Amino acid sequence: MPKLKSKSSAKKRFTTTGSGKLRRQHAKHRHNLTKKAKKVKRHLRRTTVMDKSNVSAIRRHLPYA
Repeated sequence: MPKLKSKSSAKKRFTTTGSGKLRRQHAKHRHNLTKKAKKVKRHLRRTTVMDKSNVSAIRRHLPYA
């Protein structure tokens, strides 16, 4: 069997933690930032662990992650 290719878009967007969970960036932090509160923008900067309902779909794109 040949090696499986990872989806390039998923490689750029998701990383795995040491325990194997997937991390992702928050949405709504690209534009229209002047009307958002400072606290909101600060919290959106952080990464978060992906919800388990979406993990199986992303794992298909990242076979070795």
